[in-house]
Amino acid sequence: QLYVGGNAALIGQKLATNPDLKILLCGPVGPKLHELLDDNVVVPPESMQERDEFHLILEYQAGEQWGRVRAPAANRFIFSHDLSNGALNMLEVFVSSLDEFQPDLVVLSGLHMMEGQSKEMRQRRLMEAVASISDIPTDIPIHLELASMTDQDFMSNIMHQQVFPLVNSIGLNEQELLFLTQAASGPHASLASWSGVPDVGVVSDILFWILKEHGKTAERASDLTRIHFHTLAYHILVTVDGHWGNQAAAVAAGARAAGTQACATDTIDTSKVFLKAPLEFVTSHTEAPSKISLNPDEPVVRWHREGISFHFTPVLVCKDPVRTVGLGDAISAEGLLYSEVYPQ
Repeated sequence: QLYVGGNAALIGQKLATNPDLKILLCGPVGPKLHELLDDNVVVPPESMQERDEFHLILEYQAGEQWGRVRAPAANRFIFSHDLSNGALNMLEVFVSSLDEFQPDLVVLSGLHMMEGQSKEMRQRRLMEAVASISDIPTDIPIHLELASMTDQDFMSNIMHQQVFPLVNSIGLNEQELLFLTQAASGPHASLASWSGVPDVGVVSDILFWILKEHGKTAERASDLTRIHFHTLAYHILVTVDGHWGNQAAAVAAGARAAGTQACATDTIDTSKVFLKAPLEFVTSHTEAPSKISLNPDEPVVRWHREGISFHFTPVLVCKDPVRTVGLGDAISAEGLLYSEVYPQ
């Protein structure tokens, strides 16, 4: 089965379902991908190439067996043969296209695709990426969608080489979050892996640390003020106070998108979903925590920590997902669609 691939294209497709939006997609676009894209997605001529790049995705359901291994949750293997994205070939085309397009929002992804390159090449392209992102006018919010990585040095470079301070918002899942804290020796870095549903207190400690260490403060010239965290059972939207509005709607919309897209239904079908989120949790393990019990009548819970707001919501998890690929992209796109950025 052929689908639109690549994080940027998937986020673009999701945003394009809103008829009032025009999307500019700057990635390597071959003939098949071009044909699959929504009419609201505009591709600059320089982004077109003669052949499509491919990602091969093998999806499996919870409980499926391979040899002696049984899958604890529905997930996928992803293999990429993507030469153009691996070298970030369209970066310069992208930034040069912005003048004419005049966007209200910029979404970046694909840094993880460079892992297959040599260290020297990665370093050079990362510095060029930083220079290009710096050219984007400061009044345009920038969202960076992270994806799975295995090279701690590279992750550490992305954090410290000024990529994080240049973007206003980040989207990530539990694997990327844990990898990030391990790469930078942050809180709970000794945790080797999650067992079951990621502990909310641990997750919120790491999210808090990212914004405290790399986010905008009175002393630090960083633009980072928002993190949208998604895991199967729940989502958390974390924002530095005074920069974003409509967070409850944004995090709820992301959770709704997860349930509808995984089940391939237009609206949530309650017979096809279940709750996996903890009904009680503590908000931190590094400071005096507050204990929270979920109330079904108010599915978005809010708490506050040193000028940073947390919005948590459980996800209606699809029992038999039709497609897990691109879920994180759909969640981030929907959350961005409902987010309000305050002009500074």
